[in-house]
Amino acid sequence: MQPADSKLIKMGQYIEQWKSIKDSRLVFLNCYHLMSTNMVSAISNNEFHDTLWVNKLLRRFANYYFEGLICYDCGEPTSKVWDNAHKATKNSNLSELQFLILGVNAHINYDLVLALHDLLKPEWNTLSEIQRKQRYEDHRHVNHVIASTIDRVQDEILEPLNPTLVWVDLLLGRMDEYLISKLITNWREDVWEKTQELLEIEHSEEHEVFRLKLEKSVLKRAETICIF
Repeated sequence: MQPADSKLIKMGQYIEQWKSIKDSRLVFLNCYHLMSTNMVSAISNNEFHDTLWVNKLLRRFANYYFEGLICYDCGEPTSKVWDNAHKATKNSNLSELQFLILGVNAHINYDLVLALHDLLKPEWNTLSEIQRKQRYEDHRHVNHVIASTIDRVQDEILEPLNPTLVWVDLLLGRMDEYLISKLITNWREDVWEKTQELLEIEHSEEHEVFRLKLEKSVLKRAETICIF
């Protein structure tokens, strides 16, 4: 079993548990599980320059999610972005699509910046320009994996929970999936740029200032998601 596979099993366990109690957090986690499954397949198919590095990033990225989830469920302090995203799923005025995008916002715009920094910081100054470019290309290739997953997210996760979304597909074709994919791609591009900024920071005090600024921007974006 690959290390990343254990994360998929853990996700599946949470999904089954949340289904039984109708916990709306399963909307994001179902999507995350599906995309992670496709990522594991892409890694197995050697679609990346450095499969070991991508697999390590996939695990570190998932750790941020699970660490925040465990803290939240145990009543311990967790990041404000995940505290906000988890609590939002209890709001009956929000839709399944909003639950999904709120989770994606927290995980990509906050967790991914930190996870990328964790892996890139120890090696960045020793990488050649070609190697740095390959890291970026591997980061961008994930966008293709995500794009290939969006239709299934709509068909297998969102529509069974909210059948009215079928009418969105009938009216817009696959335009809505395209827009979600485009949104995530734009966010991930911004994540890479923010990671580059963070890599330039040497002192822990400045790192914390950056993190707080990042946290604030993600929470602001979450506010917008809740009113669209």
